[in-house]
Amino acid sequence: METTEKKVNKVENDKKDPVIVIKNLKKSFGEKVVLTDFNLSIKQGTNVVILGKSGSGKSVLIKCIIGLLKPDSGSISVFGDDITQMSYDELNESRNRVGFLFQSNAIYDSMTIRENLEFPLRRHWVDITEEEIDRLVAEGLESVGLASTIDMMPSELSGGMLKRIALARTMILRPEIILYDEPTTGLDPITSREIEDLILSLQKKNNASSIIISHDMNCVKHVSDVVVLLLEGKCYTESTYAEMAVSTDENIKQFFL
Repeated sequence: METTEKKVNKVENDKKDPVIVIKNLKKSFGEKVVLTDFNLSIKQGTNVVILGKSGSGKSVLIKCIIGLLKPDSGSISVFGDDITQMSYDELNESRNRVGFLFQSNAIYDSMTIRENLEFPLRRHWVDITEEEIDRLVAEGLESVGLASTIDMMPSELSGGMLKRIALARTMILRPEIILYDEPTTGLDPITSREIEDLILSLQKKNNASSIIISHDMNCVKHVSDVVVLLLEGKCYTESTYAEMAVSTDENIKQFFL
């Protein structure tokens, strides 16, 4: 059953302005069509999970949203600006407001945990002081419960700890939109739940909007406000987890068996 809190959140989300609007998006690689006429609108403060089979185009979609891939046609409006029409400098400026948690974590092995978290601050906030950097790094690690790892190397940490470090680094620039690519893949159930709780905590604390790609149905159920099914390159349906879980549509049912 859908919780009262989820229902209240859904009503509140319906009143909010969209932070991402995708219209008629198309993307192909040679003769392979991945996205075709994909449409989606994401409201402020909403967690949207993209569900779909392997190879359906989920990762391609979020890479288009952040500008790592250029779509063949269509538009992607982020905070009211179409990123497909942006210059290189404009795109980099927009990316300051968007965080990306890679499936592989993308932690730099040769840097300490402190240096990994400092990296985006030094790259994007050139006028920041050393005192501010120290404070933000400490706050970031504290937020994921890993303050004691600050001077450790990535090789000294477990997979779950590295995922939390990657999340802290993603959040250190205070992004308004966060893109998660399989945030719980390869983690044990307890660590997965910790990551899910962190995603919800950061959503509530920063009123951030999130797009989450996941095959982990426990994760989908726990963190989603809205679930989107990507099928044959299109947004096949958009609903809540609770509504999809009782659907009789065979294309939907296969994910809830």
